[in-house]
Amino acid sequence: MTHALSARSLLFVPGDSERKLVRAASSAADLLLLDLEDAVAWEKKAEARALVAERLASAERAQPYWVRINPLDSEHGLADLAAVVPSRPDGIMLPKATRAEADRLHHYLTALEVAAGLPRGGIPTMVVATETAPALFGLGDYAGCPRLAALTWGAEDSAAALGASDNREEDGEYAFPYQLFRALCLAGAAAAKVTAIETIHGDFRDLAGIEKVAVRARRAGFRGMMAIHPDQVPVINRAFSPSPEEIAQAERVLAAFAANPGAGTVGLDGAMLDMPHLKRAQATLALRER
Repeated sequence: MTHALSARSLLFVPGDSERKLVRAASSAADLLLLDLEDAVAWEKKAEARALVAERLASAERAQPYWVRINPLDSEHGLADLAAVVPSRPDGIMLPKATRAEADRLHHYLTALEVAAGLPRGGIPTMVVATETAPALFGLGDYAGCPRLAALTWGAEDSAAALGASDNREEDGEYAFPYQLFRALCLAGAAAAKVTAIETIHGDFRDLAGIEKVAVRARRAGFRGMMAIHPDQVPVINRAFSPSPEEIAQAERVLAAFAANPGAGTVGLDGAMLDMPHLKRAQATLALRER
């Protein structure tokens, strides 16, 4: 089954905090990521998965509820799936993964869906595709991956995997390896025809900083961004929504091509436009429809 992820803001919520799980439901986030991995201490994993399963079963969902499980090669990954799938999460995020592990997740989900009486293939997946060294060499291999709806990347675990002491330059920009991983994630998502999602901005008080990152991310081709605090959500939503000026210009581009059927190029405001301009205008208007 083919899935398409359409979400500007994806808000992480610690799976071991009932208060935060309840609070997140009233946020403006397009999608909630109930987190069983990094936000939960090792000794609280079982408690968190039970709480998340209960929340999935009892909550009225104003937005999709996805679950970030633990890596499949950990002792908790499969246990997470067994606990939450019967309550039918809207999707599963798989961290620290390769294409082979994404395929394995598909098989696990299929078995658990059948056991729970759920439609086969109904739960889509998102892969955090840069967090281990082997994963970095397979970013172009996700075409045809079952259930896959999105790829995203993680700068912190990537740095840990490489043994780096820091992933930033003195000016605050990502060092070259992490800029490369980000670009390869974006290209890998395009190659697989799935949604590219930008990573988090760790300083949740730096709203000006996250706005800058989010605007640049949408311009580059990302279609959403993860958040770690509800205050980041409105900034992300604005950044990943086309402005009235962008919409008006896109409509003018479409109108120019419509007025010249069969033309490969048209003129507008003294500039020559061709098919890439038309495709970008169509993509802008598609963002408006989300």
